[in-house]
Amino acid sequence: MDLVVNEELKAYIDPLTPDEHDALERSILAEGCRDALVLWGDMLVDGHNRYGICRKHGLPFQTVQSTRFQSLEDVHLWMIDQHLGRRSLSDYQRGVLALRKREIVAGQRARRLAEPAETASPAPAGNAAALDTREALAKAARISSNQVVLIEKIRKQAAPELVEAIKAGTISINAAAAVASLPAEEQVAAAAAGKDELKQAAKRARDARRRAPADDAPAAPQPAALPAPAGDDDTPDALRQRVAALTAENAALRLQVADLQAQLRAGAGEAETAPF
Repeated sequence: MDLVVNEELKAYIDPLTPDEHDALERSILAEGCRDALVLWGDMLVDGHNRYGICRKHGLPFQTVQSTRFQSLEDVHLWMIDQHLGRRSLSDYQRGVLALRKREIVAGQRARRLAEPAETASPAPAGNAAALDTREALAKAARISSNQVVLIEKIRKQAAPELVEAIKAGTISINAAAAVASLPAEEQVAAAAAGKDELKQAAKRARDARRRAPADDAPAAPQPAALPAPAGDDDTPDALRQRVAALTAENAALRLQVADLQAQLRAGAGEAETAPF
């Protein structure tokens, strides 16, 4: 049975390590493929490693069809929820998955608010509001709120080579967030040089922050401009879109305020402990 393998879906979650893949292959060879592969139509959603191993060795496997997906975003949310429970994931990987989930849910909610009430899409399964705060994100990812702030900074500023060093366990989240504040070429050079140089790069970044605290202070969020007052020609759809925009801006400002508070707490903790 040949299934459609979507490469974007296959790469959406970090792959198994070689040791994890070898262990899975030994298990399937000894006991068969016990868990059914999850499909959406003829597209493989879950079980890419098991499917590849079964095809390699000519082993049978079972499939189960999911009827809950309406879009690739629904598939992504389901995959994230499945993988957040994996014990083998690092704190960084769980944090990235939780942040991805928040972005998807926020996008879905904004689109629903912008739609006319009579044609609005149904709310997705699950509690979308549960990821509105960093505390909720931290709980979902089983990490601290300070780590959420650091992972957000890494996602925005870190060079790909630095991210790979985090995934490989060469550098901690705390130290990687410090290195991510350096120019990209310095991050790449430090990652290429290995653990000791990454440690020194983190120290240089922290020292620079202590020497110039005013320059490194995060900028206060600026209030968004209010939309023009409604005129006689405004349609209900236009008003709904303005309400959706204001709602999204309000949520973004709340997150920025929480981000600033968490960054201040994280900075204070980093100055006290500065672990690598």
